[in-house]
Amino acid sequence: MEDLDPTYLQAPEHISAPNVLPNQPEEVNVIDLSRLEDPEDVQNVISEIGEACEKWGFFQVINHGVPCDTRQRVEKTAKKFFDLPMEEKVKVKRDEKNPVGYHDGEHTKSVRDLKEVFDSYFKDPMVIPSSTDLEDDSLSLLYNKWPQFPSDLREACEEYARHAEKLAFKLLELISLSLGLPKERFHDFFKEQMSFLRINHYPPCPRPDLTLAHNPHKDIVVLTILAQDEVGGLQVSRRSDGVWFPVKPVPNALVINMGNCFEIWTNDKYWSAEHRVVVNTTRERYSIPFFFFPSHDVEVKPLEEFVSPENPPRYKGYNWGKFFASRLRSMFQKLDTHTIQVDDLKVIT
Repeated sequence: MEDLDPTYLQAPEHISAPNVLPNQPEEVNVIDLSRLEDPEDVQNVISEIGEACEKWGFFQVINHGVPCDTRQRVEKTAKKFFDLPMEEKVKVKRDEKNPVGYHDGEHTKSVRDLKEVFDSYFKDPMVIPSSTDLEDDSLSLLYNKWPQFPSDLREACEEYARHAEKLAFKLLELISLSLGLPKERFHDFFKEQMSFLRINHYPPCPRPDLTLAHNPHKDIVVLTILAQDEVGGLQVSRRSDGVWFPVKPVPNALVINMGNCFEIWTNDKYWSAEHRVVVNTTRERYSIPFFFFPSHDVEVKPLEEFVSPENPPRYKGYNWGKFFASRLRSMFQKLDTHTIQVDDLKVIT
């Protein structure tokens, strides 16, 4: 890989972006959810989550209830899959009509990411708008694609995803409480959720001066629950100054990051942080994000609780399903056109 494929080449300003950490760097909070068992500590946990959502848009959780062996099983079976010859992996390759299964050509902001992935919907089938036309109310069903080998990949992914979804709703309630809202304020947004599980495989790369494993981006989700291995490489841009900080691997922890939906729902009170993954020159890396998406019919807009004459809406509303459908093409090919970002939805004042 000394002669790096040009599709992976990153813009120089992203490679050389400010990356010098302070002498005593802060770290993304690690929050122990077992403290919720102590009634006297519950409010402290809720407050810490709120502070992390506002300052970083990222935090880590331990004692979260997702069994470690379920994550390890996904990692073990995923490695068997990614070690297969390419002709086997492409038998479950995803396409523009059904963006699920294997893929090795993902683009972030029109630059190819140095990784390969395997995706599966949480709900199988998943309901999605048939088109991006706002006048078209028709819906389609999308089904998962599973390889014949390893034969237990499906079971491993489905078991892990069930635990991740349970944690997602628990975090949703805690975040709602941190905002001073009823804990079930957001539940109705997930009746036909479009969530999915991804397995990322990042190969080693000897040219960190030319590319990134995953280019800088914000997640379009409500929440992302990420299991990362011990190799590391995930970095988050601090809200206050844009300085990049590593999200250091913590044994058995899960990384939580706020997505664009929460940033918009809270009218910028909570933060969807830009993040990236730097390459490792000698070791491959695996990560498992669970992307928590709302239902196809949900309108994402600033909630009335966060809007007032003094604090008017900062974003235009949009239909989630139509927005997601419009993003599909950008997942598969390097487009000359601009890929819509959350800042494009800001209200110009």
